[in-house]
Amino acid sequence: MNTPNAFAHEAIEHASVDELRSLQLKRLQSTLQHAYANSPVYKAKFDAAGVHPSDCHSLADLAQFPFTTKSDLRDSYPYGMFAVPRAQCARIHASSGTTGKPTVVGYTRNDIDTWAHLVARSIRAAWPGANWGWTTTMQRQARRTRWPRSRGNSIAWCAGARKAS
Repeated sequence: MNTPNAFAHEAIEHASVDELRSLQLKRLQSTLQHAYANSPVYKAKFDAAGVHPSDCHSLADLAQFPFTTKSDLRDSYPYGMFAVPRAQCARIHASSGTTGKPTVVGYTRNDIDTWAHLVARSIRAAWPGANWGWTTTMQRQARRTRWPRSRGNSIAWCAGARKAS
């Protein structure tokens, strides 16, 4: 049962610009450190560019770090860029490779849960009057099954539109 406060805004949705930038920097630094420590490909790219995760002191410092390109993904085929053991990957997506080698991307359970949560927040922000009980259903479904699973028009489903019985 939905109550008026069941889907109150999270604190981050009311954060100041400075608070948002601080959180973004903290997460960026963590991501760079994780990539450097756990992916030989990223370690080599950072070293070749002469940067280390500890060089990131502001969001602007991201410009010093090398971008990931499609050729990086192809050159590391299939799992060379993974920064977690394959056993931790809950979902693996691959392109068909029609223009060359396929590209492979792995997602952990946390990646999927984070994505579902962010999509739910985005939909809530776009349609504030929607039935958000269905959004949490989407999040539970994402955790429970091999996700994503087609449910027809997923945006309408997430926003609480129900099919006629």
